[in-house]
Amino acid sequence: MRADLLAPSAFLSPFIVKDAVRRALEEDLGRAGDITTAAATPEGKKAKGKLVVRKSGVIAGLVCAAETFHQLDPAISFHAKTRDGAKAAAKDVLAEIEGPVVALLSGERVALNFVGHLSGIATLTAAFVAKISHTKAKITDTRKTTPGLRALEKYAVHCGGGVNHRMGLDDAVLIKDNHISVAGGVAHALKAARAAVGHLVKIEIEVDTLDQLTEVMQAGGAEVVMLDNMGLDTMKQAVDRVAGKLIIEASGGVSLDTVAKIAETGVDLISAGALTHSAPSLDVALDIEM
Repeated sequence: MRADLLAPSAFLSPFIVKDAVRRALEEDLGRAGDITTAAATPEGKKAKGKLVVRKSGVIAGLVCAAETFHQLDPAISFHAKTRDGAKAAAKDVLAEIEGPVVALLSGERVALNFVGHLSGIATLTAAFVAKISHTKAKITDTRKTTPGLRALEKYAVHCGGGVNHRMGLDDAVLIKDNHISVAGGVAHALKAARAAVGHLVKIEIEVDTLDQLTEVMQAGGAEVVMLDNMGLDTMKQAVDRVAGKLIIEASGGVSLDTVAKIAETGVDLISAGALTHSAPSLDVALDIEM
């Protein structure tokens, strides 16, 4: 994996990238490979290509594009003109690629799919972050991700200036309304969770009323409280009641139109599923030069 292409301070396992690219290539090349390119391209023909963004945005996924062409032919030269996490203007060249034309054409769509999709997430995240730049709040993602692409999509959120929530069900406790119901109440759920997990595992609990918030604070055991679908006035009261004793996350009904008002209540984090499940792809193309 090209570590020089990663966004600054980002963490992304090379095995995640290699495996995601391998699966995407297997899906696209099928059983016989790229029969169109194989039939129409003279053997040994080489070419140059430019990865160009058609619309301004924040770039993510160059590391996947480089891996795509490398897996098809390790001899391909992938010279990046920028890196993940950087802003790009329309018509900017993101990378110059040179090598066997068969590999360039066969990897084109997979590379563009990764860069377009992940850059779309990074660009939307950056728009959310810009909306709340006058507050202390941070934008975070959710588990509403494309199956099999969670690590990459959360990486794209990081590229856009957001922060990551838990990666999965196994790295933090998040007690939601159904858990509270099954456990027999807020206090029971918190006590059971704290007894079951290690000292390094954080516990977050979801509340949708101020009365539930009071129960959480009285019971203890949580580090983070999620205010679920609360109105702005109620949210402000919750922030005052917590008074800095817990990290506060706001969730539900978050959009570009509402996020600033939510941030202005004084919450610490705002989670938005739209970052990963509703981001439009950024228009990126590969221009081939013979």
